[in-house]
Amino acid sequence: MSYNVRLFNEYNWINEDRVPEKISEFISSESPDIVAFQDYLKVDGLKLNEYPYFFEKFKTESSKIGIAIFSKHRIIKKGTIDFPNTHNNAIYADVVMRQDTLRIYAVHLESLKIIPDVNALQNENHQQLISRVGKSFVKQQEQAKMLTDNFESTHLSKIVCIDMNNTPFSFVASKILEHNLKDAFVESGQGLGKTFDFDFLPLRIDAIFNEENIENINFKNYDLKLSDHYPIMASFKL
Repeated sequence: MSYNVRLFNEYNWINEDRVPEKISEFISSESPDIVAFQDYLKVDGLKLNEYPYFFEKFKTESSKIGIAIFSKHRIIKKGTIDFPNTHNNAIYADVVMRQDTLRIYAVHLESLKIIPDVNALQNENHQQLISRVGKSFVKQQEQAKMLTDNFESTHLSKIVCIDMNNTPFSFVASKILEHNLKDAFVESGQGLGKTFDFDFLPLRIDAIFNEENIENINFKNYDLKLSDHYPIMASFKL
């Protein structure tokens, strides 16, 4: 499972209480083997007792905001890919699954810093908007290069849980997929695959990419409104 939880609604962006507890209950009911969180926050209400192995990475020692991987299976190695000059980041965990060991990535690429509202965009200075988005695209490309460079450091098969802040047809997505990866939604998903609402326009900006030698058998999109993103889950046969 991959889920951008938007800091578990820490700043009350949505009119919903007990968000960490509700997300905990949702994950418990769906029971994925591994969960990757983007926009993760260290909160008391998140209870994932069935996941004894985990890796939480925060940008600084004093920060509670970061990215995390939780696993039912043993993690034998952890690592981070520290993107410079940003709060975004990527981490990985090598997870023992029966007779196999997989490298699981949790990735959060640079935000485009766009308010998902057409009226807000129309009222914004267009030159400033173009400049800001252009800078974010450049950062995304740099971050994708750091990610794919890390791919070369392991012989393990990979599963990449990623908030791209971009579409699966983007340049950064294509550069990542070049590295012997497939888009699990394309393999076994259905419909539009919405993971984010842009002023009620469904977008798929979150993805799970898997090594080509891993057989994908199912993909789920969830309509769970506890964040500005929707969780996704892919299943694989090992």
